[in-house]
Amino acid sequence: MGKPWFNPKRFGFGVGLPCSWEGWAVVAAFLAVMFGGPQVIHDRGQFGIVAVLAIIALIVITGAKTKGGWRWRWGKD
Repeated sequence: MGKPWFNPKRFGFGVGLPCSWEGWAVVAAFLAVMFGGPQVIHDRGQFGIVAVLAIIALIVITGAKTKGGWRWRWGKD
């Protein structure tokens, strides 16, 4: 797995804030696709496909690179 790119959420399930520059780069790239994509891709259907692929990629990357993995947390660790 290597070094983690994201911290886990303290409470609940999922990912928290990035903890390395690679994590911030992933978030920046995702936001660039989501906000810049409609400016470049004018067809709604094509942008919808790109957006879904970007969301899936974000989920896969954050799931693989979260410290301790994704699980339910109660704030104790």
